[in-house]
Order: sequence, then C-alpha cells, then structure tokens
Amino acid sequence: MHELSIAQSIIEIAENIARENDSKAVKKIKVQIGEFSGVVKEALEFSFDIAKVGTIAENAELEIEIVKFKSICNFCGFVLETMNDFNLFCPNCSEPMSIISGREMRVEYIEIE
Repeated sequence: MHELSIAQSIIEIAENIARENDSKAVKKIKVQIGEFSGVVKEALEFSFDIAKVGTIAENAELEIEIVKFKSICNFCGFVLETMNDFNLFCPNCSEPMSIISGREMRVEYIEIE
C-alpha cells in the first residue's frame, strides 16, 4: 500500500510548514490527487489516520480533491475527458495524446494554529 508512504510525506510537509511558522498544531491539510495517479482515496484517508498519530497533525483533517483526467491530441487538438481502457491514442486521428490533468499529487494548502 503506497498510500501509507504518501500519507507520511503529506504529514512531513505539514509538520515542516508548521515548524517554519512556529505553530504547534496542524488543523487541516488539503491535497489534490489525480484520478490517473493510482492513489486510492479511501486507502489514503485510512493511511493518513494511522500516520498522523503522535504528530503535530494528530487532530488534522485531511481534505482530498480528486482532479479529473484530461488529455489532448498533439496533432488535431481533440480533448478527451474520460479514461477509456487507458488508451492514449486520439479517437479522431489515432495520434498519441498527452495527459494534461489527472496525474496530480500535491498539497494545496495547510491550515495551522
């Protein structure tokens, strides 16, 4: 379960920000996770609850925003907003498509006391 290591990294980031701002507690952490990132939201929530025990983020709430998958054809400009069998070839011209969103995994903000 790689979500546990992701949760630990999120907490480490939050703790560093809290310390830089002379804060003793993290209240809330918002993260953006792309639906193409391979992260399972429920597993991340579960892992976060385990990883935060005994840290300054122990009482923190984790808010997860799922970023939808979107790709674009580099040849004809067709935009695809669904993941169909992970086929990254344009349905219009059969050229390769580039992913423009849905792979995100970032901390958007941290609320501290």
